[in-house]
Amino acid sequence: MKPEVCVAVCDDEQAIADLVGQLLADQGFKVRVFYAGSDLLAACEQESFDLVVLDIMMPGLDGFTCCREIRRTSTTPIIFLTAKDGEIDKVVGFELGADDYVVKPFKPRELVARVRARLRRTAQPVTAHQRPLLEANGIVLDEQAHTVTLHSEPISLTPKEFSLLACLMRAQGHPVASPELFEEAWGEPANAQSNNTIMVHIRHVRKKLAAIDSSQEFIETVWGVGYKLG
Repeated sequence: MKPEVCVAVCDDEQAIADLVGQLLADQGFKVRVFYAGSDLLAACEQESFDLVVLDIMMPGLDGFTCCREIRRTSTTPIIFLTAKDGEIDKVVGFELGADDYVVKPFKPRELVARVRARLRRTAQPVTAHQRPLLEANGIVLDEQAHTVTLHSEPISLTPKEFSLLACLMRAQGHPVASPELFEEAWGEPANAQSNNTIMVHIRHVRKKLAAIDSSQEFIETVWGVGYKLG
């Protein structure tokens, strides 16, 4: 891993934060460790990180609040590191813009693999089958610049939301199965939770599109299959 790749780790339990930081440092990452959400947000205002590993249950500013604040200005991948494994918690986390979830107690190799997978997806270059500009129903998506507009109005999407919308736009109105959407956006095999994860992210994209134009349904559900552009 290139030394300039910098990962921020934030957990109020110092032993866990230090452990995660050391695991990632041993893999060649540059790591900044924080023990409070306020310290992490202050650092984010002064420097940029390639990925953030963020605990949820912290006093003061919890992980959900930190994630929301980071998402106001950045699409940096965020992995929640948490003891909470309930479906509601996952839905809230994804709606706020989190990219992945690792539940405590975690396996060190799994955590490192998740971090590497998120970074690979972020750094993935535009390939021959990916047109830099995709257009449909007033939506213009620039894969190279990582920007999206609707009726010339900019839309802020998380990396996962962007990947899902790009996949649907490349399909040109044809249905795309939920497992295929998951594997495209997450870069890993679909699992039992994939459909719910896709549903949450699609709902978030729909909400952002509707905030600009609520006169039509841009993303349609194809029952038993997945989704397509309307």
